[in-house]
Amino acid sequence: MREKKRLEHLLATDADLGRRGDDIAAYFELAKEGESVDGELRRDIDSLRELVDKLETETLLSGPNDALNAIVTIHPGAGGTESQDWADMLLRMYLRWAERQGFETVLYDYQPGEEAGLKSATFAVNGEYAFGLLSSEIGVHRLVRISPFDQAKRRHTSFASVFVSPEIDDSIEVVIKPEDIRTDTYRSSGKGGQHVNTTDSAVRITHIATGLVASCQNERSQHKNRERAMSMLRSKLYEFEMEKKRAATKKIEDSKLDNDFGSQIRSYVLQPYRMIKDHRTKTEVGDVDRVLDGDLQPFIRAYLLARRGEKS
Repeated sequence: MREKKRLEHLLATDADLGRRGDDIAAYFELAKEGESVDGELRRDIDSLRELVDKLETETLLSGPNDALNAIVTIHPGAGGTESQDWADMLLRMYLRWAERQGFETVLYDYQPGEEAGLKSATFAVNGEYAFGLLSSEIGVHRLVRISPFDQAKRRHTSFASVFVSPEIDDSIEVVIKPEDIRTDTYRSSGKGGQHVNTTDSAVRITHIATGLVASCQNERSQHKNRERAMSMLRSKLYEFEMEKKRAATKKIEDSKLDNDFGSQIRSYVLQPYRMIKDHRTKTEVGDVDRVLDGDLQPFIRAYLLARRGEKS
């Protein structure tokens, strides 16, 4: 069924490209006859360019799990309220990005910060190539700004980490023994009705050997939350093992990817100047507000192009 859906999407896209090409050709014919079509022609060409860029990005996604849904976890770094607020900003950025892509998002776990922001958040992004696209976001994200929480208006640097794993299906077997995990239940701290906030229905499962944790609190029953948490833990363990294999066989990266910053992948500078820079690909964007509002395509595209160059 997944393959059928993929092929149907390809056929529909091919037909859409053909229609758009015919429309643009028709505008040129009208222009030859003296009609004023500048506005319509520019609009359709811009729309076609955006679609072609999106399709070209998809051709860069050839990994075995790139087409799967994604599970994203965000944690603030050291720094208390500052980092917790930054983690919340990242959550909003990714939710807005998913909305721009037409993807569905489901918030599985949200632990609010003590004063502002969040202590942790886990959500799913459901859509074609969600994992392949979001794999570019794995790592530490750095923010430099004038703190809204500092009365002296000093500049602060905050960090938050992002981890992304594919939502694996039943065709991939991940065995988790009961003795390998620890299960804790607690009262939900997220938004919800009275039942959510008055019963210990939220579930946190820890894989003892790796320290990986999966939590879910958005379902009403403890049983459903445990089922969802186990599914997330399976996905995290799968990606953890795949990453170990990749690290074991990984050759020295070429100059396209810069490791000087370790796992720090991107800096978002709001003061003293405004610039977002990806340290792996050297991609820079000056329109900070647009990026924080979900326009991540320049960074995702540059990362995928660099990754393809690395493999060649």
